[in-house]
Amino acid sequence: MERPLLVYTTFPNEETALAIGEALVREQLAACVNILPGMRSVYAWKGAVERGEEVVAILKSREGLADALGAALKARHPYETPIVLHLPVSGADPGTLAWLLAETGGSPPDGA
Repeated sequence: MERPLLVYTTFPNEETALAIGEALVREQLAACVNILPGMRSVYAWKGAVERGEEVVAILKSREGLADALGAALKARHPYETPIVLHLPVSGADPGTLAWLLAETGGSPPDGA
């Protein structure tokens, strides 16, 4: 059975996150994108320590779409090197998993 996947990424602003998130959901690469505005970041970039304001996005998908989702995200992302972290999920509520698979074109779990 296919397992859920969470993908963590950041964006420069809420509008960009919403636009890219909606495109990924419409393409069934993600079932949902949670956007959390108001994040402040301190990060190393090209030998310097930078500060900035960003927006966090958590994409809910399935492991079988990891490569396609990552490629689509990077193709649309405005950052030179976007953060794309795959966070494997050890389990999920059966109803949540059935919804996630249905919305991303996956096979429903046994018994659903």
